[in-house]
Amino acid sequence: MSNTIYIGYYFKVQPLQPAVEILIAELGYAGFESFVENEDGVTAYIQKDEWNENILDDIQILNSDEFEITYTFEDIEQTNWNEEWEKNFNPIVVDDMCSVRAPFHEKPNTQYDIVIEPKMSFGTGHHETTHMMIQHILKNDLKDKSVLDMGCGTGVLAILAEIKGAKPIDAVDYDNWCYLNSLENVERNNSNHITVIEGDASVLEGKKYDVIIANINRNILLQDMKTYATCLNENGMLFLSGFYNDDIPIIKNECEKYMLNFQEKLERNNWVSLKFLN
Repeated sequence: MSNTIYIGYYFKVQPLQPAVEILIAELGYAGFESFVENEDGVTAYIQKDEWNENILDDIQILNSDEFEITYTFEDIEQTNWNEEWEKNFNPIVVDDMCSVRAPFHEKPNTQYDIVIEPKMSFGTGHHETTHMMIQHILKNDLKDKSVLDMGCGTGVLAILAEIKGAKPIDAVDYDNWCYLNSLENVERNNSNHITVIEGDASVLEGKKYDVIIANINRNILLQDMKTYATCLNENGMLFLSGFYNDDIPIIKNECEKYMLNFQEKLERNNWVSLKFLN
């Protein structure tokens, strides 16, 4: 098992909005991958391997006269993450249909109920991109369709796809911690049709899917778009997220190179999610 260490930044923000939304967007561009909002501001996490001492130099809102933002940061060992998470994690409900909660939360009255032990994995449903991907899955018929959840994080999207009738499903993440966490969550939700794979787009060679869900970031999506297009069956659906409104033209342009036709856009706090058909 790899020893992934994260660095946690604890930002205190006054006034909270819209500063927190702007701060999260800028931190996302800088490489931070997980965020927990709280009554004082936001906590942001980045893998130590991705961190450098100048990581905040391009975060423009920190220099704004409109907001008062202070922060501290520290290394977060994986073993501390459960405690961190339980302090901050609240259950969420998407469109009154799908709940995502931890084992210590009470079971809500929703059609779909997913229980995850998130640890340090990205993809709890709290982040706008995961929320929108859940919306896409809820809106589309996945019965008996083969699905790829690329950059699966906690595995929550793969688990929901199975609940919606998809099979077989591959859930892929290059991060060892996400891989192990997805295995745990797949078992916790009694998912029988999900294969969790540790790796990047290179593990997809020779595979074909009816549906591809890729919630990563703009640069990785652009880099791997050709692979997704090759792996997508005729009339297959491609759902993309992990980028902003301003990124739509470059994402659409890359998709058009591979005859992927734009169908729908979801938007949440300037984050977007796009649906394409092959």
